[in-house]
Amino acid sequence: MQHFLLSAAARTLSLKAVFRMGENKAYDTFKAMRWADTDGEAVCPRCGCTETYDIATRRRFKCVACYHQFSVTSGTIFASRKMSFTDLLAAIVIFVNGAKGIAALQLSRDLDCQYKTAFVLTHKLREAMAREQAGRQLNGVVEIDGAYFGGYVKPENQKADRKDLRLKLNRSGKRQCVVIMRERNGKSLPFIVRNEGDAVPYVRDHVGTLATIHADEGTGWDALHAGWDTKRVNHSVSFYDEGACTNQAESYFSRLRRMEVGTHHHIAGPYLNAYAQEASWREDNRRVDNGKQTAMVLDAALAANVSRKWAGYWQRAA
Repeated sequence: MQHFLLSAAARTLSLKAVFRMGENKAYDTFKAMRWADTDGEAVCPRCGCTETYDIATRRRFKCVACYHQFSVTSGTIFASRKMSFTDLLAAIVIFVNGAKGIAALQLSRDLDCQYKTAFVLTHKLREAMAREQAGRQLNGVVEIDGAYFGGYVKPENQKADRKDLRLKLNRSGKRQCVVIMRERNGKSLPFIVRNEGDAVPYVRDHVGTLATIHADEGTGWDALHAGWDTKRVNHSVSFYDEGACTNQAESYFSRLRRMEVGTHHHIAGPYLNAYAQEASWREDNRRVDNGKQTAMVLDAALAANVSRKWAGYWQRAA
């Protein structure tokens, strides 16, 4: 049987189709996604009035009730955008097509824009994607595991001078632990903690008490037995033991590790959570065709408020 990602059903939207549609149709797509409840008719973001009229000289609207002028991207993460609607739509297609993420430098070359523009845009998309994970509760069979990222220490040139990086005293102190909680064939939720065991409070907040938890033999997970039916597997012996395994959690780490090593090469500590959430979204939607993925990201971006973290990022010390 052919794998889904190799089938034609996985490819429902292409860059060729985006650039062929032109600016007007791309603009109509943004309107239809932003104001789906009114069939693309503008709604004032300030007072919610549905009575507006077009400003003929530019793509803006004016509210009949409060006289507020706005555009289709006002109040969203695309607010104050300078890119064309075609380029924004193409950027989202390129972004979702990257199975292991897309480097901002590559995106800047594909769209012929500054690296700074591509960097901020991709982070805004990650912020929008993470909105669907807010307040998520996991139930059923939940796999939990942790892996460490960042804190690279360059080895010494001479073998005699090299240190054992497995020892804590020889590390940089910048390593962070990404903990993933993942339903079997369902949704996932990542967290960033200092050590694996520090994630137990997050488990209490986001995993239902009737769930069955699968974890490895890490001592940090011993506390889980007090609140859940917990099954453990010793990975030094086997990957699967009497029904207990964390293979789907390991699948997530495989994607995130390849994002770090193969696509971005380095992920700074303050941004690790954003990349972890992106990898979670990609794992959750890996069997969704790229056309629907594009629509999901665009819809989330237009539903999100102006990003307080990324708006004006390059105009301040961040």
